[in-house]
Amino acid sequence: LSIIFHARMRRYECLTADPAAADVVYIPFYAGLDAAMHLSNQDLAVRDALSRDLMDWVARRPEWRAMGGRDHLLVSGRGTWDFLRSPDSTGWGNTLMTYDLAIRNATFLSTEASPRHGNDFALPFPSHFHPTSDAQVTGWQDRMRRRDRAWLWCFAGWPRAQGIGMGPERAEIIEQCGNSSRCSMLGKLNHYVPMRLLGSAEFCMQPRGDGYTRKSTFDAILAGCIPVFFHPVSAYLQYTWHLPRDYRSYSVFIPHGEVVARNVSIEEVLRKIPSGRVAQMRERVIQLIPTVMYRHPAAKEVTFKDAFDVALERVLHRVAKRRRAVADGREYVDSVDGRDSWKYDLMLEDGQNKIGPHEFDQYVYMNATKD
Repeated sequence: LSIIFHARMRRYECLTADPAAADVVYIPFYAGLDAAMHLSNQDLAVRDALSRDLMDWVARRPEWRAMGGRDHLLVSGRGTWDFLRSPDSTGWGNTLMTYDLAIRNATFLSTEASPRHGNDFALPFPSHFHPTSDAQVTGWQDRMRRRDRAWLWCFAGWPRAQGIGMGPERAEIIEQCGNSSRCSMLGKLNHYVPMRLLGSAEFCMQPRGDGYTRKSTFDAILAGCIPVFFHPVSAYLQYTWHLPRDYRSYSVFIPHGEVVARNVSIEEVLRKIPSGRVAQMRERVIQLIPTVMYRHPAAKEVTFKDAFDVALERVLHRVAKRRRAVADGREYVDSVDGRDSWKYDLMLEDGQNKIGPHEFDQYVYMNATKD
């Protein structure tokens, strides 16, 4: 993701080399690649070294001091959890996002954001389609509309150890799918190609894996397959810039607790959805394809907005609001941290500043940390 974003920024039509004239200052640091090299290193100084050197350097720059970093943007390319270790902790990750309180003024883009931090936002995982023209996009959408979907539902994934994280959730999905004649999954009936599997089903299961989110969510959308989520942090609280607020228009939600407790049959839930409603949901999914994938960086004369365009527009909008707030001597509301930070993009329209109870409260506040 960081590499794609950097390639697009280098070709951005409004790019300027003058920071004073810039609306947003992009930091071309591949934080995810740095983290991947050192996450398993027990020497915390080594694990934190490059990100600390970077932020020390950035914080001394006049561009940063002009707005205290409120107009700066960094794309991590991994889940936020890899950058949230407290400086006085020996746990997982590095301290890129916690090294200094001022760092939280910047906007961080990742593949999985934390519901409790107001400065990080999730972007779609890069998938398998990077078109170079409008015709390729519309052609792909038409192809997905014509797909013969032989299966009611499918799961493109593998089991997790029962005692680790989300293992029981996946195990129950795999068991129910294995016992059904209307479900297929990787390894069943010689299905070994994920995109082919996703394109042959009406509904695609999206349980949690190593984290809340999955690349398969966007593979499924690309394949015109209606995603089924089992936890709201897997998508609804994550991709508020790219997915509709009305999650029922393009997906199905089945609470993970009901699945693990064997209180619900996934197939029965899906079978009860009227065929006309399924067709509407699938069309909505297909309409989402352009905004959740990344076009080829060298593509020219395209009119559709892809995931990069959507994200950059939202960052520009966010920074513009923050500039107005700074000029008024205040902090804009969407920069808050804390237990309710996830609600600001999910619930509020421009100009609003009050949040209240939400149907997903029971899932977000069940645990104080990532479970």
